[in-house]
Amino acid sequence: MNVFDNYFNSTQKQIAILVDPDKHTPESAAHLARKIDSSRANMIFVGGSLVSNSVYDIIDAIKSATNKPVILFPGSPHQISSNADALLLLSLVSGRNPQYLIGDAVSAAMTIKKSGLETIPTAYILIDGGKCTSVQYVSNTMPIPADKVDIAVSTAVASTLLGMKAIYLEAGSGALNPVSAKIISAVKQNTDVALIVGGGLRSQVAIQQAFAAGADIVVVGSAVENDEGFLDQCVF
Repeated sequence: MNVFDNYFNSTQKQIAILVDPDKHTPESAAHLARKIDSSRANMIFVGGSLVSNSVYDIIDAIKSATNKPVILFPGSPHQISSNADALLLLSLVSGRNPQYLIGDAVSAAMTIKKSGLETIPTAYILIDGGKCTSVQYVSNTMPIPADKVDIAVSTAVASTLLGMKAIYLEAGSGALNPVSAKIISAVKQNTDVALIVGGGLRSQVAIQQAFAAGADIVVVGSAVENDEGFLDQCVF
C-alpha cells in the first residue's frame, strides 16, 4: 500500500481518526476500528504524547477490524511498530528542543530502516490553542501564538525547503481553539505539500471550516474518544 500517494498526495479531502493506545485495550481498539470502518473517515493515526500500552497490539487489533490504513503518529521512538502501514516521521519545527527536532529521529532511524515502514517526513508545527496541551508540556515547546500568521507561514515554508513532504498544524489534543482559518489558508497558499490540521476540532462546522481554509487532511481525536456517535453524525 502506497499511503503517501493514495492519501497524502490525493486531490480528495481526507479525514484521519487519532487513536491513543493508552486509552484502549486491544478489544476496545478493535471495536472503535469497526465503527471507523463503517464511517467516512479515510485513515487511522495511532500515537500519543505518553504511551505505556503496546502499540503493536493496538495496531494489530485495529487492522483486524478495518482495511483502512493505520499510520503511526509517534510521540517517542518506543512507539515505532512494524505492523503499521506507514509512519509520520515528525520533526517539531516550531520549537527549538533538539530532542524533538532531530534527536528522536536519530534514535529511531535504524529501527525504522529495518522495519521497512513507509515513512512520511512531516513538519510538526504547534499553534497556540488556548491552553497548555500534553504535547506542549511533554516537549517543553512554546507554540506559535495564534495571531502570528507570518511566523507560522515562515516555519512551514522553511520545512518544505528542507524537504518535508507534509505539514501538520497542531493546536493540541483538547485545545480550546482549533488552528485558525487564517493560518491554514496562509500556509496552504505558500506551500505545495500535504497540509494536515488537528486539535480542537469538535464539530462538523469546525471540520468543514478547516477544509474550506485549505486543509488536505483533518485529524479528529478527542471528539471521537468522548463520543463514538460523532462518527455517525459527521458527513465530512
